[in-house]
Amino acid sequence: MNFLPEAIDHYVVAHSEQEPKLLQQLTRETYQKVLQPIMLSGPYQGRVLSMISKLINPKSILELGTFTGYSTLCLAEGLHADGQIHTIDVNEELVDFQRKYFEKSGFGDEIIQHTGNALDIIPELKTSFDLVFIDADKPNYCNYFHLVIEKLNPGGVILSDNVLWHGKVIKAIDEKDISTKAVLDYNTLLKNDERVETVLLPIRDGLTISRKK
Repeated sequence: MNFLPEAIDHYVVAHSEQEPKLLQQLTRETYQKVLQPIMLSGPYQGRVLSMISKLINPKSILELGTFTGYSTLCLAEGLHADGQIHTIDVNEELVDFQRKYFEKSGFGDEIIQHTGNALDIIPELKTSFDLVFIDADKPNYCNYFHLVIEKLNPGGVILSDNVLWHGKVIKAIDEKDISTKAVLDYNTLLKNDERVETVLLPIRDGLTISRKK
């Protein structure tokens, strides 16, 4: 979802870095073969993720929600020369799709895929992280935060996607809408948790940058 006027949004995109050809190919194949292709980060947000990763130059990245690997590859662009990405997704049917593009990108050796429930996998990871990207099931956002904050290095950054949730965060809440309630709780958690300092950016469907103090 875009919150800027269409003409301004087009101007912003036109004056930002362009999407790499490999990611264009990944997008086309995702739309051809995978359900819910709207879950892709998209070219503009992908360039934002790439830029943030390059500024941090992380040695270790954790991604929650791989989907077809688009955001994984954007984050990989900023990896330290000795860096690694651990990316977790529950959908085992996408593993081969992801791996095909990871190998094409040249980052294949640096990307470690995990398939299953992130709540079970995260505690088993024997490493700490400089950068975490949360873009998975919304009802577990708070649970993910409490797990990853302990593994985040001081000065490390958590990026959280969809924190404006199609604008529903400022509308009357449907009591049956579990995801919107979860996003509201998560945004409050990031605002109030004294371990992090947070800025919410109105980029696409909302992207929060939280830095561990």
